[in-house]
Amino acid sequence: MLRRFSRVRKQIFKFLSLFRVSENTFMAILAVVIGLLAGLSNYAFRRCIDFFHWLIIDSSSPLTGYAPDVWSWHRLWAIAFPLAGALLMLPLFYFFREDLSFGFPRFLEAVNLKGGKLRWRLILTRGISSALTIGSGGSAGQEGPIAQIGGTAGSFIGQLLGTSGERLKVLIGCGVSGGVAATFNAPLAGVFFAHEIVLLSSFELSSFTSIVISSGMATVVSRALFGNMPAFDVPAYQLIHPVELLFYAALGTACGCIAVLFIGCYRKIRTWFASLTLHPLLKPCLGGILVGVIAVVLPQVEGNGYHFIERVVSNDAGWLLVTALIAGKLLATGVTLGSGLPGGTFAPSLFIGAVTGSSFGYLLNQLFPAYCSTPGAYALVGMGAFLAAVAHAPMTGIFLLFEMTGSYQIIVPIMIACVVGTAIARHFKKEGIDTVDLAAEGINLHIGKEQNLLEMLTVRDAMAPAPELLPETMTISQFGDHLARAKQSSFPLMNSAGALSGIVTLQDFLGVAFDREHHDVVTLRDLANAEVVTITTEVSLAEALRMIDYCDFEQLPVVDRPGGTRVIGILSRRDIMGTYERMVMERALKS
Repeated sequence: MLRRFSRVRKQIFKFLSLFRVSENTFMAILAVVIGLLAGLSNYAFRRCIDFFHWLIIDSSSPLTGYAPDVWSWHRLWAIAFPLAGALLMLPLFYFFREDLSFGFPRFLEAVNLKGGKLRWRLILTRGISSALTIGSGGSAGQEGPIAQIGGTAGSFIGQLLGTSGERLKVLIGCGVSGGVAATFNAPLAGVFFAHEIVLLSSFELSSFTSIVISSGMATVVSRALFGNMPAFDVPAYQLIHPVELLFYAALGTACGCIAVLFIGCYRKIRTWFASLTLHPLLKPCLGGILVGVIAVVLPQVEGNGYHFIERVVSNDAGWLLVTALIAGKLLATGVTLGSGLPGGTFAPSLFIGAVTGSSFGYLLNQLFPAYCSTPGAYALVGMGAFLAAVAHAPMTGIFLLFEMTGSYQIIVPIMIACVVGTAIARHFKKEGIDTVDLAAEGINLHIGKEQNLLEMLTVRDAMAPAPELLPETMTISQFGDHLARAKQSSFPLMNSAGALSGIVTLQDFLGVAFDREHHDVVTLRDLANAEVVTITTEVSLAEALRMIDYCDFEQLPVVDRPGGTRVIGILSRRDIMGTYERMVMERALKS
């Protein structure tokens, strides 16, 4: 499809060259276009969620008698709604299974490690399937999908114009920030979401400018379509007493611990579903049934939970209910996403943070009524703290809460809670909820393309073959003469059988270089280090570099097999870096 636009692309660049538009201006123009698309996509996505909710739940209520706030046998219909959503999704699973399995972790991998070239149809397939999940009562959020939709729009625009490399990544970041900003009517939160979670905190002024423009444009579109209304109707925040700052630090600790539990539970449920021998198309249906069972007891876990969050921050929910919902929402979200139903973790994280904060606030009001705010105030801070902890993104949590409340008084409490919660979550879980699946497969986004490139390359790609081997019986005098024409700094030694017996370095020689009396008596075997650290050809260059640093060797002998004594090459730090730079240059030229 993109090839069809080659003529349009040429006309666009001809127009830009005519007016001598600079690259920064060009990127700003693209940011405006992508922000506009992200804002419109957010509107369409939310309307799609509302439509499926009406189709599956609201329109059937007169027939089923389903009323989530009334305890009766009609609540059993809650099992049918997520199942109906999964069944309606089966054609998408059958024809576009690859698209529906392309969750947010795969999106991060594609953006950061695979060039960011996304299929344009993800806008439709991911949007419709996620809207079905949320609209039918599945416990998931709309922010992850809208970030993918906006990012895909940015990728499509970039590919349309022949953009690649870092500029394409920036355009994807523009779409992500625009989608999140439009969802929450919070442009700063969108910017930091894109930088912290999608671009992994890689900050450049040029990219930051484009992402800010896109986020602002998407917010303008959202406000024009929905009005200038915040995502949640929250009461005014007020700090009652300075001692509350200690309470907020304790809340951050609680959010960090529950975030660790959430990440671990999510991963175990996902692994359990993967181990089932069911047909892949039946797993989402099973997930829908299990979520429905939880919703029979706790109907508040259905959907994104935005309406109940407003009740919690307004102190319109009891302590027992909010405490039970911590576990209920955690399990419902793990089952929804673990079974393969598409959706995001952003809204569930806000929900769990709100009920955690509210439960914590109720306890504080019983213990220290004169020194603490209402449970709703702690619910507000808990939302940001838990989101920051579970996603390992403190700045996103801080600015989201600030824009939601518009209160400067909340800055210090939310900063304390977010930092403490994130520190605890990172201590126990190196990966956040969005990258834990990739880490389980050995993919580490945070170490960047450079380290991942070194992980892909092996010793075979960089070693110097046929190294110079010296007999262990060579004298110091002979070795000194030999150094004048040597090209190595480390010399493997071989015994009479031709096997590796040690290694000698220039530092070893310098230790006896001035003791000329023994030059014809002392042999290299007397100087050599007999405990040689060797490496094989299949080891990655990243591991080889760690071995060189740890052992403090200039060069490592490469042997034919693990524990072998036949030397087939030698590897130095210079060889590793030269191979890496050559590969980086080749990739840059291809881009």
